[in-house]
Amino acid sequence: MCPRHPDRVTGLRCTRCGRPACPECLREASVGYQCVDCVADGRRDVRRAVTVAGAEVRQRPLVVPVLILLNVVVFAWTAVQAGSIADNSASPLFSRWALWPPAVAGDQWWRVVTSGFLHIGPVHLVLNMIALWVLGRDLEIILGRLRFLAVYLVSLLGGSAAVFLFGDTRVPVAGASGAVFGLMGGIAVAVIRLRLDPRPALTVIGLNVVLSIVVPGVSLLGHLGGLVVGAVASAGMVYAPARRRGLVQSGVLVGLLVALAVVFVLRDASFGGMECFEVDGEPYCVHTD
Repeated sequence: MCPRHPDRVTGLRCTRCGRPACPECLREASVGYQCVDCVADGRRDVRRAVTVAGAEVRQRPLVVPVLILLNVVVFAWTAVQAGSIADNSASPLFSRWALWPPAVAGDQWWRVVTSGFLHIGPVHLVLNMIALWVLGRDLEIILGRLRFLAVYLVSLLGGSAAVFLFGDTRVPVAGASGAVFGLMGGIAVAVIRLRLDPRPALTVIGLNVVLSIVVPGVSLLGHLGGLVVGAVASAGMVYAPARRRGLVQSGVLVGLLVALAVVFVLRDASFGGMECFEVDGEPYCVHTD
């Protein structure tokens, strides 16, 4: 009798454990057939394949589609508030979430993150989301979901830190470009780690940096900040030794967060003699000392 189906008489047995089993409870093996219990035990004993970052190999990205959906939802929200798709930056939400350094110094710290989910017009959104999909789907598979999300967010903060440290205090900045450039840096590092030809990745980075310089209205600082931080974070993910992988990866991320926090605090102190406000949605700053 089959142990799982006592009402079934069978003349078949598992080649591994020798127990009788009906055809429904047998699986084809390299030699003969094995019962489902032996197949499950064998899978537990087999080491699963992992990437150079220690992530379980998966075929479908999950974090990237969620990030794209969040960006699209936020854009739709600002477009509804503004009553215009092309002029969505006129919405109140955009004004509260954009990265305006004096406002960040005025304790509106959420702007360093929320600005990365805002986009000025549909073209800006589409270009960034295409780049996020093309770059992110491969990097997420290499790093794994949690590591990829950590690299994305720390890259976003790196771009915000560069704008906050060196940017024009009169110009608010928005867009996921800093995080996307961080993914470019991550792809380049991963390619080098895998001993593939890095020239295509480096060429793409170079072309995008040039475009950031020559195209007006583009935040070069945000792009460079995200690129550098993303490359460093990704290097910590893929070059961490296997025996201490978790410790090294966590240490790199914590170290980057501490360094970025120091940048924000030091820059914040420089706004002590400045008073900033908005008039008809436009930012203005005056020195009070």
